[in-house]
Amino acid sequence: MSPSADSVKDAGPKLAGLVRSGDEQAEAIAITDFVFQANDISNAYLVTTAEGDVLINTGFMDNAERTKRLLTPPRTGPLAFIILTQSHADHFGGVPEFLEEGTQVVGGPGFNEALSDMMRLQPFFGPRSGKLWGSTLKRGGSPKPAPDVVPDILVDRRLTIDLGGRTFELISTPEGETIDSLTVWMPKEKIAFTGNVFGPVWLSMPFLNTLRGDKPRLVRNYLKSLETIRDLGAEIIVTGHGEAIRGAERIRADLDKLHAAVSHVRDYTLEGMKAGKDVHTLMREFAWPEGLEIGEFHGKAAWAVKSIWREYSGWLHYEDGTTALYGVPRSSVDADLVELAGGAARLAERALAKLDAGAPLEAVHLTDIALSAEPDNAGVLTVRKAAHEALLAASGGKNLSETMWLRSEIAAMEARLGD
Repeated sequence: MSPSADSVKDAGPKLAGLVRSGDEQAEAIAITDFVFQANDISNAYLVTTAEGDVLINTGFMDNAERTKRLLTPPRTGPLAFIILTQSHADHFGGVPEFLEEGTQVVGGPGFNEALSDMMRLQPFFGPRSGKLWGSTLKRGGSPKPAPDVVPDILVDRRLTIDLGGRTFELISTPEGETIDSLTVWMPKEKIAFTGNVFGPVWLSMPFLNTLRGDKPRLVRNYLKSLETIRDLGAEIIVTGHGEAIRGAERIRADLDKLHAAVSHVRDYTLEGMKAGKDVHTLMREFAWPEGLEIGEFHGKAAWAVKSIWREYSGWLHYEDGTTALYGVPRSSVDADLVELAGGAARLAERALAKLDAGAPLEAVHLTDIALSAEPDNAGVLTVRKAAHEALLAASGGKNLSETMWLRSEIAAMEARLGD
């Protein structure tokens, strides 16, 4: 059976704990008598065979020594392959720690290009990741540099590896998190290692475009990957986080529901576009039909509406008008608006009135304008902080990305106010 609605909702607050669940781990978790799990930001998995071992992901570079220590006791032979289910550092960061003579590293379609793009843009992505994840991961400093990893083998669409009586079918399943995502399917044992195709929490909304920023993940390709995995008929699914999902009947039912839910969000968006509704209206009006709701712990349905809108329509929202065609943002006239309003203090008063009336987002809009002209105005900063606190309280802390964003904004206001 699928997990109850209550148990799915309860998973939200646990998401932050998932990425740090290896901190106190003393020994590898035995998923079967030949599959072992080391928890990390994204988990690493050891599969033993009669002729050597296979490692599926390696965890993050900061935790590589711990991950290797956890997975050393179950080892039965030389490490023949390291299979990377995607090109994010929490999947490949430990590669240098595990490499042995003869070990071959395997990546998915476009692994090299995806990794190159991410590394090239670290000056852009790094601070954005730090804003969201720094306090959650509690690193106490910057992470180690990501290693330079170049796979020995790149999968095109499918690749079969036979080793020690076990078969590993490597299947391209893009768009869950990256275009190069791989699923590792063991057909004899009916086990699928899906990496982060389904996100950090099972049966939850995919994050089609993260707050950090990424190449957009296309909803149709995500659904195709879901269909590919569903049709395998797995009896165990091992994801990038948490416990393995067990039972062919449960897995099929969960993936049917996930497919229906994401398809609904897509169809809702496209029907709204046909009806002439703008994207902000569609985001505000979205509501789950009864029985179709899934978790929104990292991605959210309303954010997926915006991603799907852009996937199908591009970057120009016609309601934004002529100025959207040029490199002069609306904020370029904020100082004029502040002057016309009689100063930032007047806008702070109006923002506070909006907040008191239960409209914190409108209050934030007003503080955006005011701070463009007077970035250190204490009255504006105080109202802005209170508006974000109201948004955080209303969110219930269910979505980790939203929670991290709001908390980072509150912390920024506190720092500027000297609290």
